[in-house]
Amino acid sequence: MLGGVFGLVLTGFPIAFVIGSVAFLVGLLIFGPNTTFHILYSRFYGLSLNYPYLAVPLFTFMGVVLQRSGITKDLYDSLYDMLGNLKGGLAVVTVIFGTVLAACLGVIAASITILTLIALGPMVTRGYDKALAAGTIVASGTLGILIPPSIMLVVYGPQAGISIGQMFMGAVFPGLILSALYILYIVIRAALNPSIGPSIPPEEVTPYSTKKLLKLLTSLVPPILLILAVLGTIFSGVAPPTEAAAMGGVASIALAVAYRKFSIDLIRHACIETLRVSAFVVMIAALCYAFVGIFMSAGCGDVVTRAIIGVPGGRWGSFAVIMFIVFALGMFIEWIGIVFIIVPIFSPIFVKMGFDPLWAGMMICINLQMAFQTPPMAMGIFVLKGTAPPELGVTMGHIIKGVIPFIGIIMFTLFLLVLFPEIITWLPAQMIGPTR
Repeated sequence: MLGGVFGLVLTGFPIAFVIGSVAFLVGLLIFGPNTTFHILYSRFYGLSLNYPYLAVPLFTFMGVVLQRSGITKDLYDSLYDMLGNLKGGLAVVTVIFGTVLAACLGVIAASITILTLIALGPMVTRGYDKALAAGTIVASGTLGILIPPSIMLVVYGPQAGISIGQMFMGAVFPGLILSALYILYIVIRAALNPSIGPSIPPEEVTPYSTKKLLKLLTSLVPPILLILAVLGTIFSGVAPPTEAAAMGGVASIALAVAYRKFSIDLIRHACIETLRVSAFVVMIAALCYAFVGIFMSAGCGDVVTRAIIGVPGGRWGSFAVIMFIVFALGMFIEWIGIVFIIVPIFSPIFVKMGFDPLWAGMMICINLQMAFQTPPMAMGIFVLKGTAPPELGVTMGHIIKGVIPFIGIIMFTLFLLVLFPEIITWLPAQMIGPTR
């Protein structure tokens, strides 16, 4: 079954139809039509009524409203004024801005599109190395799928039987560590070779002033309000994640009104995009869930479990194999298909090996950050290439060369989290109230 999915994905067919077709055909061969129809229908229907997945359209709506309204653009301009005279400063500003966007949008395509439109031109025209500029944008944009509110965490939690609220809190520190390491890498590279990240000309540097600081603080108001509306309500126990997603949607509309960006066209576009993304997610999710039903009913899960647990090196050897499988799948299959296929298979294995399910789940989600940056199925790279103005001359080669160091940073972060698992588990342990 896994071989069939892998082979058919390479043909270019949409992954939802590939996975559903393999499940249907293998089910017919093994169980016959009646049992196959029952498994596929019951799992498809059951998943479509899964309450936590209601957070997907709500967070998508929130992100699209923010993207289309342009409320956060002032923040980039303010950060540019503050840090532009630093070597590599524009790239550092891009990482900081990408981190803030991640906490507001939760959708990778939106984050990378905004960063490309706002940051790529200023960096390239000011002499930044094109690979560094492109790599910074892709890496910063992919933080949107890790730092909450993240669609990936909303999808992963119910599959693994883990609270979405705990997943959100568990992702906060790893996401911030990745952001900090990206900044450190940029600063060190620019210090060693100033030509790849020159500071802005002295005549364009404006002196620090109270007005400048006030502008920065004012531009921080929208993201802070959104973070409080979503993460604040979850952490304090006021509301679980699905209701907090609704709070985020309301807050995004309120901010659009307050900043005079609200319009009927904004709402129309946000609703259409929300329907498109939600239908895409639910279709893939339901067919993957049906696929796993056939896979497990046929006894394939037991085969995979025995194979992984039997790997030399004990539980850490088995864990390394799982992480390699996730990394390899990320090169060929979209993240949502990976999550729905592997989580029901690997989650029981983590429990048998004595790993904390929350920690193990976050390790997989962090690993999947690389899936957006490793060709041939590298959505982050393709979004940047498709959005970048042609006159900037940024090629696919520049982008791939630029993301390689950031992939290395993600691998280093995974190793760090193995040594210090409390980075993931401490904050969720402090939560109070409902977390479903």
